[in-house]
Amino acid sequence: MLISLSIQNCLIYDIRTDFSLQANMQGRRFPQCIAPAGGVHVVKSAIVIGPNNSGKTNLVRILSTLKSIILNLPAALEKNLFSDDNLCSLEVVFSADGHEYLYAVRYDTSTSEYLFERFTEVLRDKYGNRREKTWLLRDSIGNRSESGDNKLTEIMELSSKGNLLIHVLDTSRFPVLNRIKHLLTTFASAIDVIDMNNIPLEKTVEMMKATPEKRRMIADFVKSADLFLNDYRYLNEDEFGVANNSEMMRRLSDRNGVQEASIRLGDAFMDKLHLASVYKGVQVPSILFDSTGTKKIAALASYVLEALEQGRILVVDELDNSLHFKLTREIIAMFNNEMNKKAQLIATVHDVSLLDCRTLFRKEQIWFSHKDREHAYLYSLAEFSAGDDGIRETTNLVEKYKKGLLGALPMPDLFNSLYDACNMSRSSATEMEN
Repeated sequence: MLISLSIQNCLIYDIRTDFSLQANMQGRRFPQCIAPAGGVHVVKSAIVIGPNNSGKTNLVRILSTLKSIILNLPAALEKNLFSDDNLCSLEVVFSADGHEYLYAVRYDTSTSEYLFERFTEVLRDKYGNRREKTWLLRDSIGNRSESGDNKLTEIMELSSKGNLLIHVLDTSRFPVLNRIKHLLTTFASAIDVIDMNNIPLEKTVEMMKATPEKRRMIADFVKSADLFLNDYRYLNEDEFGVANNSEMMRRLSDRNGVQEASIRLGDAFMDKLHLASVYKGVQVPSILFDSTGTKKIAALASYVLEALEQGRILVVDELDNSLHFKLTREIIAMFNNEMNKKAQLIATVHDVSLLDCRTLFRKEQIWFSHKDREHAYLYSLAEFSAGDDGIRETTNLVEKYKKGLLGALPMPDLFNSLYDACNMSRSSATEMEN
């Protein structure tokens, strides 16, 4: 499970920015929203709300990049555009097998080198006091190397900095490095990052093709989200042939070029075409008939169900895109549930109605992204005090947010554009008359 992420000089974040999922155990509300993770407790979900271009998507991109570099996939950290410092710094704290670990890297964007790596185990006593046990340290900036294996330490000092140590060295020769690689890759492999503006349908297709149980799970999920939907199916070849030869399908093929598209796009397109929705006993191709929201729910279903089943970390950009607010709340509630033991949801949203500490969230589950002329910030609702700021679990946060008392509120002035456009139109008309 993800415990925290610290960012410095990456993308929009120039100053050190901390995003923490650690739960405040002094708060007793909504115990179903928290789970043990190593020596601490974490929240099972978190939303990030704020204006456009304030850093929400950048947080998602950084989590995606972190996953990619750990798994040795094509990706690289990008420094803040307006900074003279070429070093990007990331620090992630996560739990695995009942233990808490910290991994920190610094990446030089000018030389494409990892100049710093540190992997530690975080230990806590019965009072919660924290100390770190270093497993691995490679610090090319401070000319330090450290590990429990002298041979590994010597090789580290001479190894290439073009990639992480777990991908540069033969980990099978060094037990400590092999263990680190296992922990890191297991953690990173459990992260799924999706964008609701362009959510892929392939995972849902594969689940529908896998087993009757998985088909039923997907169908139940989609049906529960659409009151008018009787069933959601993946047609086998015989069923698809019948549907494809119907008068309705022939008309659609002629009108929309479905047959040509299927030839051009191949099996992937045909797989999607096999997904069918049933309305009042009438079976229709989902990709052609269903609304944008229903298709997104169908695509999202596989990610949500897999995350809950396997204890994965699901990161969604613009979760509420094309979804009714009740659907968004239901998806969040699936993670904020006592039956969910390990899965986490991190989502960016625009829907202010989700700012609800009375029925849905603990304070530390609500985050805001804010940008001024100097910096971009991430901060939690838990940082507001009950006394000075008047923020309690019973507070109407929607009204507080709309009044600008929580920050992270856009201040658009589009009427100036309208005024300018009208003036330009009048000027053009006057010139034509003259």
